[in-house]
Amino acid sequence: MKLSTRSRYGTRALLELALHREDEPIFLKDIARRQEISLSYLEQLMAPLIAGRIIRSTKGPRGGISLVKNPQDVRLSDIIQLLEGSLAPVECINNPDYCDRSESCVTRDVWNELKMVMDGVLESTTLQDLVERHKKKNKAEPAMFYI
Repeated sequence: MKLSTRSRYGTRALLELALHREDEPIFLKDIARRQEISLSYLEQLMAPLIAGRIIRSTKGPRGGISLVKNPQDVRLSDIIQLLEGSLAPVECINNPDYCDRSESCVTRDVWNELKMVMDGVLESTTLQDLVERHKKKNKAEPAMFYI
């Protein structure tokens, strides 16, 4: 199972915002440049994050993007859900009617266990956790990081 660039880039952009939380809003073009993400692609990722009330966009010369919530209140599961939807590795996990064998399928049980483990990690990890991990790995000025 692979996360798409939507989740990876969206998480990197939010981490950038969390690292600079005390600053004024950040221009999206600056996040795109620092993270080497296409500005047009990054713009597409912002809409669901704004709708999900994780970030806000402020217009004007002192405008930009900023976090609405504190980094410790933003779980990775929230981000992934907004950008990807469910991380179920197979369709029958979310929709048992998808397959006639769902009730008796032992492999479905394994796929469900896999989803539960992934959900557990994403539920228990916040943007603040990523900020702390980043600071441990990069003692200097916040620069590029990869997810």
